[in-house]
Amino acid sequence: MRSSNKSTVSRRAKILDEIESKGQVSVVGLSQAFNVSEVTIRNDLAQLERQSMLIRARGGAIKIKLHNIGLDTPLSDKMKVHFKEKQRIGQAAAKLIAEGDTIILDSGTTTAEIAKNLGALKDLTIITNAINIVTILYELYDFNVFVPGGFLRKKSLSLVGVIAEESINRYYCDKLFLGVDGIDKVHGLSTPNVEEAHMNRMMIDIAKKVIVVCDSSKFFHRRFASIAPISKIDILVTDSGISSQNKLMLEQAGVEVIIA
Repeated sequence: MRSSNKSTVSRRAKILDEIESKGQVSVVGLSQAFNVSEVTIRNDLAQLERQSMLIRARGGAIKIKLHNIGLDTPLSDKMKVHFKEKQRIGQAAAKLIAEGDTIILDSGTTTAEIAKNLGALKDLTIITNAINIVTILYELYDFNVFVPGGFLRKKSLSLVGVIAEESINRYYCDKLFLGVDGIDKVHGLSTPNVEEAHMNRMMIDIAKKVIVVCDSSKFFHRRFASIAPISKIDILVTDSGISSQNKLMLEQAGVEVIIA
């Protein structure tokens, strides 16, 4: 092994030690500590993330928690992860919305980024079960917004349950923008919560077009509750981290893949 390779391996091992002891690290701090460029550190973090040894967050990385298929991460924690990717996905997905559309924005951090990028449109009807998205829409725009009732899930700030399902079943929409926690060739789309999964299935049933928005870290992950098979997706908007294998798999299933 060449000395440069040895130093890279050694540095990445020390980065893992740092993140294990502190829980999170910053690009700037690591750059100064190891006397290398920030570009080098970002590359280190990207490689370690591909090996599922950490999760990149804005300005650095955070300690990965052993993945539990039933783990239901709070929205506040999800907001810190893959933030720039979610911003780009939100901007790209918003371009798929036309004047006069009736859309559903599912709960989640990526769908919230879509809500922030609707300024070019004036005549929209939006259905959402996400309290954080309602707040964004209320503060920024003058759209027709429909919110189903239901039980508030504090972790996701979403409304679920029988009342929400009965309400959503009365609507019909042009486009559904669906956020997911896992996407897998065999098991399809999934999420940690059973009630969320059932609500998502109902959203799919009333939508003319289903658009899934998720960053590339969601691939090859299976969560506790199944939402739907990949065949239910019309369009998927993701980031450039998607592998050629996953992109091909989706396209062969008839899914249009947009890389933000």
